[in-house]
Amino acid sequence: MVLWGTIVNAAAILLGSTVGWLLPMPEGIRQTVLQGLGLAVIAIGVSMGLGTNNMLIVIASLTIGGVMGEILKVEDRLNRFGMMLTKKIPGNGHENRAAQGFLTATLVYCVGAMAVLGSFESGLTGQHDILYAKSMLDGISSIFFTASFGLGTALSAIPVFLYQGALALLAGSIEPYLTEAMVTEITAVGGLLILGIGINILGMAKIAVGNLLPSLLVAAVLTLIVGG
Repeated sequence: MVLWGTIVNAAAILLGSTVGWLLPMPEGIRQTVLQGLGLAVIAIGVSMGLGTNNMLIVIASLTIGGVMGEILKVEDRLNRFGMMLTKKIPGNGHENRAAQGFLTATLVYCVGAMAVLGSFESGLTGQHDILYAKSMLDGISSIFFTASFGLGTALSAIPVFLYQGALALLAGSIEPYLTEAMVTEITAVGGLLILGIGINILGMAKIAVGNLLPSLLVAAVLTLIVGG
């Protein structure tokens, strides 16, 4: 079943979010866990960002993509969408925090090589080993994201299912055009977006990460242009 790995991944996020929601966590501990998550997310972003083979592509992608995202107001649209979903959660009471949890978890779970390569593995071979491994990581991290941000994290299972499911179903059509170099640069740009998320979590700055999302598409196009 082509979508099985994606279904397992979404279910792991829901399960982890449920555990995180039921886990009693005083405010002081919640803040400390949140800071630890911020540091971990920064470390993940840096390790992904350093994987680039062409830093000029990364810089150009972030610049062009940032302009596109600002014009399209991607961040505002995502925040409104997240708040629309999370304000109906029973007993939530913290729509802004829940919306941040939704946006943060969605970007962390969707941006990266494992999401792309795992979906392709499912679509092309019917095997799901990469997505099984990703499910374990996402499930565990969703426990702590939910404990810190609330049940908004659980809603990230929806875009994860739609994104990875679409890639799996379209794998045969997309795979010939997605080179290894493209995956490398998309992952590097995605890593810097995740780094921005970590900075936001720690309150060091307010980076409109959503407005930088078009950089991922720009990275693929620029890699194709330069012969990747």
